[in-house]
Amino acid sequence: MGIGILSTGSYLPKHEVGNEEVAERVGVTAEWIERKTQIRSRRYAAPHEATSDLAVKAAERALAQAELTPQQIDYIIVSTSTGDFPQPPTSYLVQHGLGAYGAACFDVNVVCSGFVYALVLAHSLVTVRPEARVLVIGADVYSRILDFTDHRTAILFADGAGAAVVGAVPEPYGIIASDLSSRGDAHHLIRVEAGGSRRPASAATVAEGGHFFKMDGRGVRDFVAEHVPPALLALTRRAGVDIGAVDHFVPHQANGVMLGEVVERAGLGAAQTHRTLIRYGNVGSASVPVALDEAHRTGALSPGQLVLLAGFGGGMSIGASLLTWGTPA
Repeated sequence: MGIGILSTGSYLPKHEVGNEEVAERVGVTAEWIERKTQIRSRRYAAPHEATSDLAVKAAERALAQAELTPQQIDYIIVSTSTGDFPQPPTSYLVQHGLGAYGAACFDVNVVCSGFVYALVLAHSLVTVRPEARVLVIGADVYSRILDFTDHRTAILFADGAGAAVVGAVPEPYGIIASDLSSRGDAHHLIRVEAGGSRRPASAATVAEGGHFFKMDGRGVRDFVAEHVPPALLALTRRAGVDIGAVDHFVPHQANGVMLGEVVERAGLGAAQTHRTLIRYGNVGSASVPVALDEAHRTGALSPGQLVLLAGFGGGMSIGASLLTWGTPA
């Protein structure tokens, strides 16, 4: 048996926010936002919705597709950088929301690479325990930490959740190879400066905007251009696959212009690149699973096709996984 994805699910909040509304808040034009990002709209969570609420709904859809009950899940991994609370872990709130009390739970925080990191962890868990089923979720609510005086970030980020159930699949399907990398020397490129042990929350940190998300957009773009295409080429080479043979590319939905550059530099022009950012924006750790779920549910993925997943983001980090698509009947 191989180890792969048994099912997928996603949830996007109902509140749709178009470029016109964001443009008015940040002081640019809707045309400028679309030209710079290719984003046309995004979703924001309702006031009563937190990250775990979105994650539970995505998980329920993945479980329903797999015809599994929450009690049949052995592990829950939640990837998020916008958890409900500093503690407890958001995965425990998701477990409670699902009633999956037989599952061991933990969070990972690798920002926008987190879902792929969690997928690799799930693969390891099933390797050790072949009968296990792992619920892997990427979820973020970025609208709560955006500074709408900063047009560089406020136009990009939004809210959403995506999920996948990982377990044994028949050969030749499943994950072929994965690779993870981290560059802590670039940690300053994406950050939330206050609220942790170094700069605890105070009236001063709130007043100075220390709890808002900050990003060096040019630095991130340079990092991605330099490091992501070589990482994807190295992964496919190690797997013994020509990157031109990849059928589907499911990347982190960072910025539409940036994605085009990655595709060109990596030689992925022959693959179908799945883009959900046009309608949903950059939903952080949920980007890859939301795009994967849409590709799966629309019938774009066929058994035996090569699918390349790629996350990249804060840390800085890169996570990539190559799999032969095939889910149980």
